[in-house]
Amino acid sequence: MVKKLRRKFVLTAMISLLVILIGIIGVINIVNFTQVQTSADETLDILSENDGNFPDMKELFPLPPGINNQDDQNIASKSDDVNTMGPAPFFGDRMAYNRSLEIPFQSRYFWVKLNKMGTTQETDTSHIAAVSEEEAQEYANKLFQTKSFGRGYIGGQYRYLVHQNNDGSYLMIFMDCSAGFYNANKLLFMTLLIGLVALIAMFVLVFLLSGKAVAPVVESLEKQKRFITDAGHELKTPLAVISANMDVIELEAGESEWTKSTKNQIKRMDGLVKNLLTLSRMEEENIDAVFSEVNMSSVLEESATFFIAVADFKKVKYTREIAENIHINGDRNSIQQLCTILIDNAMKYTPDEGEVSVSLSGDESSRNAILEISNSCENIPKGNLDRLFDRFYRADNSRSRKTGGYGIGLSVAKAIVNSHGGTIEAKAVGENIMKFMITIPIMKKS
Repeated sequence: MVKKLRRKFVLTAMISLLVILIGIIGVINIVNFTQVQTSADETLDILSENDGNFPDMKELFPLPPGINNQDDQNIASKSDDVNTMGPAPFFGDRMAYNRSLEIPFQSRYFWVKLNKMGTTQETDTSHIAAVSEEEAQEYANKLFQTKSFGRGYIGGQYRYLVHQNNDGSYLMIFMDCSAGFYNANKLLFMTLLIGLVALIAMFVLVFLLSGKAVAPVVESLEKQKRFITDAGHELKTPLAVISANMDVIELEAGESEWTKSTKNQIKRMDGLVKNLLTLSRMEEENIDAVFSEVNMSSVLEESATFFIAVADFKKVKYTREIAENIHINGDRNSIQQLCTILIDNAMKYTPDEGEVSVSLSGDESSRNAILEISNSCENIPKGNLDRLFDRFYRADNSRSRKTGGYGIGLSVAKAIVNSHGGTIEAKAVGENIMKFMITIPIMKKS
């Protein structure tokens, strides 16, 4: 139980952390790639508005308020003053201004002019070394032929803008974004690497602290198990005494409806105590279960036969399809208890003149024994049917009182199946059929 809780805690924590890291890394890199594209588009807009050339950048980007050329001289005169503390107040504005002036010298671009028929009129590749005039014209012709006007990418690294003039001619400007993409990919790699390292570090930390994190829950479960075990053993003695007293009363005064009712309640209470003790024992991870070869077909047939009289009394259509000689590695008593619990549950909740079906087959492909028990049901619970296997869960309290259920039987069934390395699930078939399907590994043939 402790290992299971720790695994769940670590898994939940790591999944949560992974989702957060993916979100952070995704946002950082999406914003970065967007900035690369936005910067290229801004430069393309400047070129488009100036017929493919940069204007006087000092006119396009005037000095911010409060900054003038005299400031540069003042800064230069103070450059040797070791007592100067920190940048000037306008340092950020000055940096932005200087970056704007450097745009023409940092941009690698080329452009092609086409007339409205698509014939090349002029080409300029003087601002890029990697593209010849022929290649530039090929890019332009491709855009014209595919009618790829507006903005987009071509050649994997060139951001383009197609501007149509009033006379119908086209100005196609291409901006090389390879440097921006290289830096963006480098940032992506670094963030992924940092995220992986952080994930590994957090896994180690969470794993080391998981024991302390689940300690209160483990302590509570241990106290609960200890209480169930102690209470179960303490209840056995008074139940045995009451049962013996009822036998003596019946010998002296004969059987009456009162003694019969009392003995029935004793049987119910004794069954509840046994189920609680069985469940507590099954949930222990270190129990020394002795498994051996079990003929599941024989055990199921034997258990199913006990309920023929119950089916006849309730006028239930009771069908059994049990394949022969299906052997598993398990505990015979536990498997018999599993079959009894499931068939008894089906009989209890099947209305008069309903149907109960029991089948057992072997799946050679998955090497599993498949046990299916279905029954008619008036009120199938809505939502997640896995809750039926929770301890003390009852879907319909009024119905449970009529059938005498405590909500513990299916929990025991699930514990038995888990101890045999199998699976159990409940599902609704239509509106009025409840089906339980159990798979248990078939014993390998020697």
